[in-house]
Formats: sequence, structure tokens, C-alpha cells
Amino acid sequence: MARRPLPRILSSGSASITRGREFARTATDSATDVLQPLITVIRGLRLLAGAGRRKWAATPKDKRGPALFAVAACVFMVAMVPYGSIITLVSVMGAAAWKGRERAPVRTGPDEAETGRLRTLYEALVPYFSVADDPGPLFSRGGDWTKAFSGYAFDGDGRLTRLQVSYPAHFTDGEAASRARIEQLLHAKSGRGREYRFVWDEERNHLVMTVLDPLPTSIGAQRFVTAPGETVLGFTDADAVQRTVPVTDDGTTRDASPVVWRTGARSTEPHLLIVGPPGSGTTTLLRSIALQALRHGDVLIVEGHGTGEYACLAGRDGVLAVECGPDGASATLEWAANETERRLITANRARQAGHPAPDDIRRPLWILLDRPGVLGHLAAGDGGPDLRELLRLPLRHGRAAHVTVVLADQFDDLDTLGESVRAHTRARVVLGPCSGDQIEAVLGVEPHTTPTPDVPPGRGYARLGTGPVLRLQVPATPDPYDEATGEAQRQAVLALLPERQAPAEPAVEARPVETAVPLDTAPTAVPAHSPVKADDRAAALRAVRG
Repeated sequence: MARRPLPRILSSGSASITRGREFARTATDSATDVLQPLITVIRGLRLLAGAGRRKWAATPKDKRGPALFAVAACVFMVAMVPYGSIITLVSVMGAAAWKGRERAPVRTGPDEAETGRLRTLYEALVPYFSVADDPGPLFSRGGDWTKAFSGYAFDGDGRLTRLQVSYPAHFTDGEAASRARIEQLLHAKSGRGREYRFVWDEERNHLVMTVLDPLPTSIGAQRFVTAPGETVLGFTDADAVQRTVPVTDDGTTRDASPVVWRTGARSTEPHLLIVGPPGSGTTTLLRSIALQALRHGDVLIVEGHGTGEYACLAGRDGVLAVECGPDGASATLEWAANETERRLITANRARQAGHPAPDDIRRPLWILLDRPGVLGHLAAGDGGPDLRELLRLPLRHGRAAHVTVVLADQFDDLDTLGESVRAHTRARVVLGPCSGDQIEAVLGVEPHTTPTPDVPPGRGYARLGTGPVLRLQVPATPDPYDEATGEAQRQAVLALLPERQAPAEPAVEARPVETAVPLDTAPTAVPAHSPVKADDRAAALRAVRG
């Protein structure tokens, strides 16, 4: 059968048709741009009319008559007002234009890239959350990931910031090893270099993974709003504690969530242990604690590395001694042990006589030791006394005598601190880049977050007694005599230092040990043993143990 030729207009006028289509499309676009305000107003009037229709349909029939009367009265009043009709028309047009404006489309689900990430996570979790004989598996190869992931959120770069996983009831979520495998997998698949928090709801079989924002490092040394016996170790997440304090941050005042350590006679964690590698900020935290302790007490400082990090505190009011050598450290700690015993005996005598405790034994005494393992090794090499034995009495009975011991050391020297230190330092802080095993070895439990390899100085974790593990950022308290310290931080630390002590008068006669012995001079001048009666010592120790 012969093919009939196309009409002339279709065979030879294709170019004219194409130009006509382009002209029509251009004219339509131009008309749309010109009439866009009118289109917006018409769309808004339609939406307003629909809203009014729905409002009228929802109005009960017995109330429609009064509503019509109220509307008619309003129209009459507007008509009687000069220019009322024009004002009403302009108002309606403005409301219609606002109602009919174009809005950005609301996302109702993840895009293609985010869906791929969620599906990858789902497939990676299948070997851990599936069993062979499960009749209705929640996790299976090629299964529906929307049933397992009930909530998720992404950042601007398409990376997960929050994920809620529903896992089957047969998963062993009560075992730490099983939970650790899931946390490690989610951490690796969601992106390294960030800190994740995992919350396990074993009752409902839910796991919530959240990406934590980094803690601010701009809070420096300042006078914090605390009560006597309270020390701010640093700052943590806003939802981790129920208390805030005002702080000055970059010239502005805001509320921050502190990690407050309470000491004193009623404290359950009277002593503190700080552990971290070199450059982690342990010395900075000790310096911050010293500045806060000097507001209401006296401070003894023993520096093991001998770099002069505490030279700014030497000779200040309330600073009894700053020792850097093994001989001075031994004499200082021996005096501290005798002072603790004197306080116990004095308090026992006051209780037996029915009198309140004297003020000199109620003033807190802080013993701060930085790298005591180094000094202990040097003292043992010289045949001196064991520093761990000298710390035994302040650690064991320091709470009743208002004596607080704070130690800072590195992971390599933890074994040399002794059993007394590990048993009585129930408040603990870990600073610097550490592994989960190192954190667990110090704090007793693993943190609910994933430590990152790169952290700023003063960043770590804190645990007070049997409480939860909290993220911690120590306030910046550098050495003001260091040339690398900024001027603003130097002035902030210098403003917190007490005044210089006046030159001490030469002693005319020896003081009895029953009275307070200030360490205005070298600690080696303090008597080593207290001339107290054996009955008084036994009574004091029985009172403390009782």
C-alpha cells in the first residue's frame, strides 16, 4: 500500500511551528510575570474564601443567626466611617496577597542521598539484629528500613544528626559488649570525627543516637556564683545538669551548665583525682580549683614536674606553701598529716565539752598535688618517707577535719598512687584524648558518648561518686606568667589572685602544735609529730570511726 504524503503545512512548515511555540511560551511567561501580583491576590482570596466556608460549616446552627447579625453590624459601621470602604478593600487585598504568597515546599521525607544513607545503616545492622528462626524479622536483607528507623534528622551536609532505632526484643541489650558493637558500627557508618551519645531504652527496645555539639572553650577564669564548699570543675551539656550559673563569655553574660563538686563534712566525694596525658589541661584544672578554694580556705600546693606552673600563687594570702622538691614535699605532707590529726583531736575535745568547733579547724584546708608520682619516686630514691603513707590520714579522715585532697597525674603513674588514693578519691576527672578503656579504668564505667581523637585542652569527662558520666570543659585558667598567655586571660587570672603576704616576723618562741601553724616559711620548720596524748588520739579516732 502506497504511503500518502504529509500535508504541506506539516512537512515544510516545521520551523514555523517551532518558532510559534517558542513565541507562545515566551508570551505566557511574560504574562505570568506581569500578572503575578493579580494571581497571588486571586489565590489568596480563594484561600480566604475556603477558610471562611470551613468556619461557617463548623459554626453550630443555633449560633449562625447571631454571627450574621454581628457581621452585618460590622459592615454597616465600616460603611458609615469615612473612607471605610476603601480601607476595608485595601485590608482585604493585603490579607489576600499575604495568604496567597508562594511558600517554600515543606520536605516530607529524606531525599535520595539521605535515603541511601539510611538504607546502608539498615543493611549494616541486619547481622546484629536478625536471627534465622524469626517468623517476622524487623531486620532482613532488602527489608523495609522505615519500620526500623522511627526518627531521623540530617544536617545541611546530609550527615545524620539524630537517629532512633527500633530493635527486636531478642537482642541482648543488657550486655555491654553487645551494645558496644552496635555503637561502634553506628559511629563508623554515620561519620567519624564527631561525638555521639547513645541512649538505650531497654523497656521499649529503642536506641537513640544523637550528635553532640562541641562544648564551648571560650569560658575563662572568673568568679563563679557558688556557695562555700562548692567548686566548679567545668561546664557540660545543658540537659545533663539541673543548675545554671551566670558566666562571662566573650564579653557577654549568659547562663551555663556547671559541673559542681561539693566538699565539706557532709560531702560524699571529699577528694578528687584528675588523670590525663601531657597537655590535656590537668594543671589548668588544678589552678582553677586553687583560685576558687582561696576564697574560703587555705591551700597547699605540691608540684611534681617542677616547671613553675604555680609560681603566680607563691606568697599569696591563703597559700601556705608551694613546694617543687621531694624534701619540701615530704615536709609539707607530713605537716598536713599532723594538722589533720590536730583538727580531729580539737574537734573531739570541743564535742566532749559541749562547745562548737573552733574556727581555726573549720576553715577548709586544700592539699593540691600535681604529678605526685614523680616526687614519690625521687623521695624513695633518696630514702625519704613514702608520700602515699603521708597522704593516708588526710585522705581517710579529711572530710571530718575539713581537709580536701586533689591529685592530678598521668595514666602511666596510676599504679604508683597507692590503694588509699584510689579508694578515697571518689570524684574523678579524665581529660584529653583517651580511649574508652582508659576512661572506664578511671571513672569505673564507660561514657555514653564516643570520645574523639582530637579535643581541645581541658576537654574530658567527670564523674562524682556513683553519678553519671558528664562531658566536661575546664574553664581556661592559664599561667599568667607564661609568655604565650593572651592578655585578656592573663588579666582575668591576675584579678582572681589574692594579695601578697606581708613579710613574716621572726619567731621568738616555738609554737605548740595544738594551735594552727601557718606555713609562712618553709614547711621543713614545722614539727614533724604532734605532742598529743595517746588517750586523746585514740578518742579522736574512735569518734571519727564511729
